[in-house]
Amino acid sequence: MPRLVSIAASAAFLVVFALPAAVAGGQGEVIIEQILVKVNGEILTKSDLELRQIQAIRQSGTLDPVSASEAELRRAIAEVTPRLLAEAVDEMLLLQRGRELGQAMSDAQFQGIMDNLKKENPSLETDAQFEAALQQEGMTMGDLRRMFERQMITNRVQQLEILPKITVTEEEARSYFQTNPDQFRAEPGITLREMLIRVPEDPDGINVGQDDAAREKAEALLARARKGEAFEDLVAESSEAGSRSNGGLVGPVKSEELAEELLRLIDPLKPGEISSIVRSRQGFQFFKLESRTTTDRLTFEQVRTQISDRLADDKRLGELVKYLETLRAQAIIEWLNPELEQAYEQGLTIRANELGTTDAEGATN
Repeated sequence: MPRLVSIAASAAFLVVFALPAAVAGGQGEVIIEQILVKVNGEILTKSDLELRQIQAIRQSGTLDPVSASEAELRRAIAEVTPRLLAEAVDEMLLLQRGRELGQAMSDAQFQGIMDNLKKENPSLETDAQFEAALQQEGMTMGDLRRMFERQMITNRVQQLEILPKITVTEEEARSYFQTNPDQFRAEPGITLREMLIRVPEDPDGINVGQDDAAREKAEALLARARKGEAFEDLVAESSEAGSRSNGGLVGPVKSEELAEELLRLIDPLKPGEISSIVRSRQGFQFFKLESRTTTDRLTFEQVRTQISDRLADDKRLGELVKYLETLRAQAIIEWLNPELEQAYEQGLTIRANELGTTDAEGATN
């Protein structure tokens, strides 16, 4: 990992992997890997932590690991490492429990994930393209599979052992709604239907004949719309805007996303009313105001599902904290380096706060 060094001291465990000659280029190469911690006999290595450090720094978007100075990298690493150590140990405990429950990722499941990723990223259609992209992130295909497997197993453990304990009553949901009224307001927005009659661009300037013909056509359509003909039908018949196939529908959009000239045009309108004609760069346009929403408070019925999901997630995090504390209390966690152990304990406090509790006491072994 270029220039990324962990805060692990050299006194940590060492493990030696002897590769077969065929794998190690015929030289019987020996790879020495530094172990940072053992969790129920399972190891977290320095390389494992470095990969997590790189990913965390890149995901933060605040620092480029390639161009950053050594001092900047050290500060960033010192900041993220305590939380990463706590996350790594918790993840190992959840994975161990998942394996006890018979959870694993099959080749078919991983291939399904890969197929979906390739569909979503056309530039990564082949394994070679995928591996090249992974290499830029300091990962291998094996790293990618382990990452997805960790996510699948840890999620499955929560589904099996935490989610069944969680319920949200009607009374809890209504109480939350009543005590947090400002959280449930409709986003302001405007929905329009547009009619556009284009005027062909002329490199020599405005073509008066074309301009007049387009205006006359727009005025005739506006008169028909104001006499009661369905706006959508007129759009399908004559509009030259991209929204034609959708009946001219535009939005909902926020007021600040609209041009000032358009806002002035539609501001006096009530829903169902039609604007006057305006000359734009594209041609002649007019609009029908479909709806206008303000920051009115939503009803409980409109947000019941949103509240239930929010409360259920809060409860899940609380149950996860207690579940992890139980796993840690039952685990054998071996640190040979006091600096790493101290960073881990600091990370437990950070992680407990992130999961919704400030009480990390008793979480360590």
